[in-house]
Amino acid sequence: MPHDPILMEDTRAWLRKASSDLRGAELDLAASPPLIDDALFHCQQAVEKTFKAFLSWHDVPFRKTHSIEEVGESCLKLDATLASLIEKAAPLTEYAWAFRYPGEPEIPDVSEANEAFSLAKEVFLAICSRLPAEVGRL
Repeated sequence: MPHDPILMEDTRAWLRKASSDLRGAELDLAASPPLIDDALFHCQQAVEKTFKAFLSWHDVPFRKTHSIEEVGESCLKLDATLASLIEKAAPLTEYAWAFRYPGEPEIPDVSEANEAFSLAKEVFLAICSRLPAEVGRL
């Protein structure tokens, strides 16, 4: 039975945005000097959008939020095997706002940004592996 074309397109749209955020983080980390705050923001966005892609595929509504924990909880209801990944990714939520404005906390070092980037890629690949191949192909 063919997949619902609307669900496919919605899911792909979220995955394209997540992929773009991964690319942004990668470019930020490769800059000299690295743009750590921006890279961290893109890592958070990539994870958030990837989880929203998973929810979109399953036609599960979600509200506008940057909370990876909240979006992840909805994903857990669909796939309990995501528990450890969601737990690891939840702290990335603060990167949605933590370093966006002057006077905010000190920006972490590049090793923390590299770890966040690795985690964001891990989440992206894990979710894509749980979707039909034709959906995950961008």
